[in-house]
Amino acid sequence: MTRALLELKDVHTHIGAYHILHGVDLTVPTAAVTMLLGRNGAGKTTTLRTVMSLWRASQGQVSFDGAPVGGPGTRVSAPDMARMGIAYVPENMGIFADLSVKENILLAARQAKNAGQLDTARLEWIFGFFPALKKFWLHPAGKLSGGQKQMLAVARAIIEPRRLLLVDEPSKGLAPAIVQNMIDAFIELKQASTTILLVEQNFNFARLVGDHVAVMDNGRVVHAGNMAQLAADDELQTRLLGLSLGSHQ
Repeated sequence: MTRALLELKDVHTHIGAYHILHGVDLTVPTAAVTMLLGRNGAGKTTTLRTVMSLWRASQGQVSFDGAPVGGPGTRVSAPDMARMGIAYVPENMGIFADLSVKENILLAARQAKNAGQLDTARLEWIFGFFPALKKFWLHPAGKLSGGQKQMLAVARAIIEPRRLLLVDEPSKGLAPAIVQNMIDAFIELKQASTTILLVEQNFNFARLVGDHVAVMDNGRVVHAGNMAQLAADDELQTRLLGLSLGSHQ
């Protein structure tokens, strides 16, 4: 059985007076894509933010590569997470609007002090998926379209090899052709042994990219298994998600 790179055991998260996660158990196997699915408000984004220590787990434990990184008495900071090889792409993209595309990428490339030190081959590989970033390389990121900002957010996360990617709805706002490019990018990252935990509302995207799946409802994981098996079972999809993948292809 594939070793887990990320594990959450009985994780609870409170945000102010609100109890959002109610004992999340989640296993993210190494060198594969795990889809985190569920209705709006199920707790998916809170799970990603809890892993990144942006919100503190009030109970349970988050472990990365066998070492505790989150939970009562254990909290690794988000910058330390980045140094461990974990990258997070939030739904709000988290780009720097006043900086150029080039400057945004350079900030994310920890090994490069200037653009000349960027990995040219990897940058061209990214441009192959997201050509708009090359076109607007010197433009302020704030002037990009919503879809282009989403491309930039993902590009920032993958400008250097990462051990784990946490990505919240990467296809949101993208044209169909760019969605396909995004799918191709994640497949190639997986083939390069990157572990990915991916929240996505585009169910065809989930079917094409995912190896494993966890479905959340009301702050808990209510189903975990093989993505292909879920994609082939319309009845299970409807019961867990309220609709079938086949109606969204």
